[in-house]
Amino acid sequence: MLAVDVGRCWIGLAGCDPLGISVRPLGVLQRQRFDVDVQHVERLCQQRQVEALVVGLPLLEDGREGRQSRQSRRYGRRLSRTLGLPLAFVDERCSTWCVRESAAAHGVSATNLVTRKDSQRLDSAAAVVILVQWLAEGPEPVLPEP
Repeated sequence: MLAVDVGRCWIGLAGCDPLGISVRPLGVLQRQRFDVDVQHVERLCQQRQVEALVVGLPLLEDGREGRQSRQSRRYGRRLSRTLGLPLAFVDERCSTWCVRESAAAHGVSATNLVTRKDSQRLDSAAAVVILVQWLAEGPEPVLPEP
């Protein structure tokens, strides 16, 4: 599995072993043109023998989809169709909060997470949270309709 946290400027990535036992961050991808993004993700999928994608949906507090959530859904579907990989979506409302709370528990102030490098780590860590959540709750990935 490959988890994808789609942001406006960065895409956080995380992967797991074939049994879904260990999950690890795989860094971030600076968004460019879609075809350039796909080349990078496709290489990663081939190297890791990815069988499906998990994309986080940043839903609004009330569970509705906002602009960023709709953008993530469109990006995920397009990526899935282009790569020919099944896709699952995960409600990621709490992923960034979980990462910030974890950082705080380790003595890193949320206000210190403001550098570009920290922001990238946050995006990749959010992808880890998305994948862990998917492993625990599903749903089963499916190929999107054309």
